[in-house]
Amino acid sequence: MKCPFCGAEDTKVTDSRDSSEAFEIRRRRECEKCAKRFTTYERIETHPLVVIKKDGRREGFSREKLMGGIIKSCQKRDVSMEKMEEAGREIENILRSEDKSEIPSSIVGELVAKKLRKLDKVAYIRFASIYKDFEDVKDFEKEIKSIQK
Repeated sequence: MKCPFCGAEDTKVTDSRDSSEAFEIRRRRECEKCAKRFTTYERIETHPLVVIKKDGRREGFSREKLMGGIIKSCQKRDVSMEKMEEAGREIENILRSEDKSEIPSSIVGELVAKKLRKLDKVAYIRFASIYKDFEDVKDFEKEIKSIQK
């Protein structure tokens, strides 16, 4: 594994742990050249997932795109990166456990909304405003009332 800081190829594993989902291993590594530490994740290779968009287009599932949406929703909120990554892992594991190769984007969106609702209400409203295509302030008010119940 190359060091992301100096590019050296000599790194050693200092700690290795199974994730809570048991589908990946988290490894802490240290570069033997610059002595900086970094984390890597080893995942089981699985079948490809295809997301069916609202307009019918098909797009390969992207963990990076999923995480980008979660991170953007949680921006400037008191939500740790660890919690966001955990939410992303859980969503991906749910999608892969369905044993389907094609998944409607609406299912991905609902799973993200459900996780964000538990994680942070403001992050949930941010995500919902895009996902549910809010038209005006009344849509925000309606959604806020639904989470206050």
